[in-house]
Amino acid sequence: MENCLKFYIDGQWVDPVDPKPFDVINPANEQVIGQIMMGNEEDLNKAVAAAKKAFPSFSRTSVQERLELMDAIMAAYQNRYAEIAETISAEMGAPMALSTNAQAATGMGHLATFRGLLAEYQFEEMRGTTKIRKEPVGVCGLITPWNWPINQIACKVAPALAAGCTMVLKPSEVAPLNAALFAEILDEAGVPAGVFNLVNGDGPTVGEAMSQHPDIDMMSFTGSTRAGIAVAKSSADTVKRVAQELGGKSANIILDDADFEKAVAGGVMHCFNNSGQSCNAPTRMLVPADRHDEVVTIAKATAESVKVGDPMAEDTVLGPVVSQMQYDKIQGLIEKAIDEGTELVTGGTGKPDGLNAGYYVKPTIFANVTNDMTIAREEVFGPVLSILKYESEEEAIEIANDTVYGLAGYVQSGSAEHAGEVAAQIRAGQININGAGVDMGAPFGGYKQSGNGREWGDFGMEDFLEIKAVIGAAAE
Repeated sequence: MENCLKFYIDGQWVDPVDPKPFDVINPANEQVIGQIMMGNEEDLNKAVAAAKKAFPSFSRTSVQERLELMDAIMAAYQNRYAEIAETISAEMGAPMALSTNAQAATGMGHLATFRGLLAEYQFEEMRGTTKIRKEPVGVCGLITPWNWPINQIACKVAPALAAGCTMVLKPSEVAPLNAALFAEILDEAGVPAGVFNLVNGDGPTVGEAMSQHPDIDMMSFTGSTRAGIAVAKSSADTVKRVAQELGGKSANIILDDADFEKAVAGGVMHCFNNSGQSCNAPTRMLVPADRHDEVVTIAKATAESVKVGDPMAEDTVLGPVVSQMQYDKIQGLIEKAIDEGTELVTGGTGKPDGLNAGYYVKPTIFANVTNDMTIAREEVFGPVLSILKYESEEEAIEIANDTVYGLAGYVQSGSAEHAGEVAAQIRAGQININGAGVDMGAPFGGYKQSGNGREWGDFGMEDFLEIKAVIGAAAE
């Protein structure tokens, strides 16, 4: 897909009210690969009106009807799978292997997870003579980011559909073409007109209009904490529900009884995955003070083995970051870390050798970092790892929790029980022990300034449901 010059509203591809073209850039070579149109408040109003009109009938569809719809969506998604992977790679720079095995795969994963959940979900239960009903929350405004684009679209759209909601999606304008593909998939699958609508645009224009719109009942937002605060403030006047998945600065505590070779190398690679552009990336590695130098040696060797380059090349591990703006921000934070007196182990400012075009960042590791330094406090969103020392386990937990964020945490130990004791003391929404794989049924979301609500699995479904008590329901 090269262009998406229309919006998907009420089951049709329609022209924008006031056409404003916007170039989509391939971050690997800085070339324009397509165009979208940027919407405005009028475009959004049309989409919301369509969603509002579709809600009464769609909210009353049977579970069986929605299961059949989910099956049709999954079949259509599978047919376009390769195209989705290629599109994501081209517009946000993920290496093809990552785009195929993770980026595109998460879309299918969420659809399958919510389909399975819908089949057994209890929308009604009796408590004495009172019937508790879980009903769709209404018209949902969905705002998604560019870093894991189809993942974030699917983990909002799938539960919204399963719950019986109607929706308007505003994907990131930086990587929007996969969202247009997703809209085509839903159209091919026979999603009824008005149930799903897509309007492209930026946060201050379309995002703000969504948050303020009196006919949108819920906002589900993924992105920066700064933008999430703006959505919450704009939503407050209409007292709509706001679910947010925001920034992170996750700690990876390596305990003294861990397999250091495995834990350190794994931690470096996990931090660098997706060019470091994951909100739950383990960006602060906490290590015993007396083993700091040993850790640095392993981390340096791991980072220097990483092949950075063209996402289309088979041996590429690390692609570019998404944009000039992100590149500049990351460079500024690397410079600041050097200025603040950290030890630069490997990487640093500038582009890797031989990569002049494209937003490539050197895989970078800082050692002897203290938790008051900017690099340990701000979300970098690039392939940059900070190594911090701790004297005791209590201090490690204290450092891990000394952040405004609380999205994720990581613990490495030779004993799952020991790791679990530490995990219980970390104030974050998802803790990963010893490099365990992704669980799509596990709730995803954060404590503190990492957000409100949860996505994924049954907890992700609950955010799209209202609770009604029908008292005396069994009296007859």
